Amino acid sequence: MIEVTKLNGVKVLVNPHLFEVVEETPDTVITLTTGKKIIVKESRQEIKNLVILYRKGIFAD
Repeated sequence: MIEVTKLNGVKVLVNPHLFEVVEETPDTVITLTTGKKIIVKESRQEIKNLVILYRKGIFAD
């Protein structure tokens, strides 16, 4: 799980395996494979970096 911040300041954990699309419109919108959309404060690049770190952590074990 990666931690992101919704626009109202609430931090949530999201499963990056469910990410379908991450886009900036200019807000960053994460669309999940379930069809749900989450608008977050982090940039698209920050989300990408968080996912990379998450996956490195999984494969490091």
